[in-house]
Amino acid sequence: MELQYRLLAELESDFDHLIDAVEHLATAYAGDPTPAWALGDSVVDASWLRHALTDFWYQDGQDGRETRNYIGVIVAGPVIMEAVEAVNHAKAGFAATLKRIRHSAPRLIPEIKAVLPFRHPVLHDHLRGQGLARLHLKQCWRQLPVADAPLSRIRLAWYTSGRSIKRLSVADAEARLNQMDLAAQHIQIQLRKLADIPSDEPLAQIQQQAPVMRANLFFREALEDGRMRRAMNLPLPLFIPDPALKLPHLNDPPAHPPKTRTRARRSDQRLEDDVFLKSLRVYRYRNPALQIAIERQQTAETP
Repeated sequence: MELQYRLLAELESDFDHLIDAVEHLATAYAGDPTPAWALGDSVVDASWLRHALTDFWYQDGQDGRETRNYIGVIVAGPVIMEAVEAVNHAKAGFAATLKRIRHSAPRLIPEIKAVLPFRHPVLHDHLRGQGLARLHLKQCWRQLPVADAPLSRIRLAWYTSGRSIKRLSVADAEARLNQMDLAAQHIQIQLRKLADIPSDEPLAQIQQQAPVMRANLFFREALEDGRMRRAMNLPLPLFIPDPALKLPHLNDPPAHPPKTRTRARRSDQRLEDDVFLKSLRVYRYRNPALQIAIERQQTAETP
């Protein structure tokens, strides 16, 4: 119990440092605003920046896997960039303590989401009136994007085809289905489907990822390693160190992601088109024997 209290106290301190660092950054930007751009009709000022960087909350009914994006570009001199570095350092400290809590005292997580906001009642009271309540931990620790060097241009585009694939065995899938309502007919149907395939057949659990804004950054001059470009996601405003304070050329992407897939389906797709176990979002491989061989080869090549 003593460890739990100590970890909670550390996280509370980390949260305080994060709020202070964000406030320092917003105040610095208010005192010396630099050229900036934001997606849509938003105007980048200290108020917008403060809101973007302190949006740590779940909205009512929000999926816990989703985060809200604040897409923008800000060129900055040394003072602002130092403040950005301090925010990212505070975020890293918060993430490290949270990782220790997840490992040593995971039952604290619900308490953390409910209690930490009250350490800053002005923030909490203001946001609660907008239907916001519990703390969204990922929105606390996700880093502010930072360019490596001054940029000549940025190419922005929505990426809507992202997904994560988790390997499952037949036994894994069966165990998960058995934790559901076994009296339900659709669960019984899926259990019978599992029983009809080989026990060593690999399965894939698919999680579609939320659309993200993808940025291709083109550097004004080559980096030390010779690179002239870099790609990154922009969930938060991108800060560009540039003594000249020159905003790079930007294209004008749509304010919202397309509702349908824009990329062509790969011709070498390994998974079947139709979901095999709907309750688990599990798919079969088109060629299970090939997939087993690929996984064995990958295992053998791992040092």
